[in-house]
Amino acid sequence: MENTLTRRAFIQASLISAASLSSLSFTPLLSAKSSRGIKGVPAPELKVTDWIDGNGDPQTPFQINQHTGKWIYLKCFQEWCPACHSTGFPNLQKLVAEFPNNDIVVAAVIQTTFEGFSSNNKEALRKNQLRYALNLPFGHDPGNIDLPKSEPDRFPKTMQAYRTGGTPWVVIIDPSGTVVFNDFHIDIDKLITFLKTQAV
Repeated sequence: MENTLTRRAFIQASLISAASLSSLSFTPLLSAKSSRGIKGVPAPELKVTDWIDGNGDPQTPFQINQHTGKWIYLKCFQEWCPACHSTGFPNLQKLVAEFPNNDIVVAAVIQTTFEGFSSNNKEALRKNQLRYALNLPFGHDPGNIDLPKSEPDRFPKTMQAYRTGGTPWVVIIDPSGTVVFNDFHIDIDKLITFLKTQAV
């Protein structure tokens, strides 16, 4: 049975004292079956090849294995997704403001385009970097519009690997490389409180 972590379990766990948690991991607390998300398993390496850095210039792909020992916050979005703008990006701004030096957590943003290909395009990466003043790597992960929806490769590689349910979507990977949260929304204040207990 797959280990999963609900939002409620995450919030509850974030209130547990640091002494009761492993110093390098945040263990999923519940077990359940789910068709969405992957939790309690090693994070698949990203297969997104199209990235820009915080200045909008092309950069080498963001890789999970290059950040072992830190918490990783992945935000998936689409340009035309209302909740991405009302909740997802503001949450990310708050996280970055709390951890500006990336000493505990690193963040990356991926546009997982599975619909609205003309709107949810590569140009949306720099547009949203500037709109939200985020000096972070942004990746573009479009599905294949020429394939029918019955074909897996119609959907973005990240969406397939992490079984995301759409956008906005948040993935949190612990310092050991294990996926510990994978859902539409997260209580960002509770997450920040928890991450502060992980400071060395």
